[in-house]
Amino acid sequence: MTEFAHDQVVPEKNSGLSKKEQVAGMFDNIAYRYDFLNRFLSVGIDVHWRKTAIKLLKKSNPETLLDVATGTADVAIMAARILQLRKIVGIDISEGMLSFGRKKVTTQGLDHLIELLNGDSETILFGDNSFDAVTVAFGVRNFQHLEKGLSEIKRVLKPGGKLVVLEFSQPKAPIIKQCYQLYMNVVAPGMGRLFSKNRNAYKYLDESIKKFPEGKNFTTILDHLGYTNTYCKPLSFGICSIYCGEK
Repeated sequence: MTEFAHDQVVPEKNSGLSKKEQVAGMFDNIAYRYDFLNRFLSVGIDVHWRKTAIKLLKKSNPETLLDVATGTADVAIMAARILQLRKIVGIDISEGMLSFGRKKVTTQGLDHLIELLNGDSETILFGDNSFDAVTVAFGVRNFQHLEKGLSEIKRVLKPGGKLVVLEFSQPKAPIIKQCYQLYMNVVAPGMGRLFSKNRNAYKYLDESIKKFPEGKNFTTILDHLGYTNTYCKPLSFGICSIYCGEK
C-alpha cells in the first residue's frame, strides 16, 4: 500500500500513540462540542454539503448504507430522511462521538433503522458485498492508511455499489484562498480552543487538509484501487469536495 503525506499528520507529534489512537482520543475529547463547532465554524453550510453528497445516491436507490467515520451520526440521520433505506450502519473509532450519535438517533426515533458501532475503516467487520452504498464525511483524512481504508470500503460494497466521500479541500482562487488560510490558521484554532479547550484538534485539521491528496489526485487513487466512474465535485469555491466512485 502507498503511504501518503497526510498519513503522517497527527494531532500530537510527540505522542507515542499511533495516528488512529490519537485521532480517537482527540474526537473523544471534543465530542461534547463537535456538533456545535461544526455548525458555528462553517456558518451552517456543512449541512448543505452533507445533503448534496447524500442526494448523489438517490438515483441508485440503495437499500443498505454504511457510513464510515460516522461521528455523531449527522450523515446517517440525514440519509434516513432523504433516501428510502432499509438499514444504515455507522462505524467510528471514537466511542465518545458514537455516544452522542446514539442519543441523537434515539431522540429522532431512528433506532429501528440506524445502528452505530465502534469500528475501524481498515478492518470493517462485515462480509464482502454487504452494502449498496458507503459514505464518508470528513473522515478519510483521518484514516491511518488511506489506501487500506478505501480498499476495505470497496470490499464491503456490492458490485455496482457507490462510494461517496465528502472532504475538505483547498480553494484555488487567490482571494478565496487568502481568506480561507486566514480562517484556518487563526479563526478556527482560536474558536476551537475557546469552545472545546482543544486547539490542537483544529491545527491538526488544517495540517491534514494541506497534505491531503485532493482533487484529481484522490480520484486517481480510487482508479488505482479499482473503483470505476470516479469523479470530483468541488463545493463552495473548492473549500469542500465530493468524490464518487463505484465498485
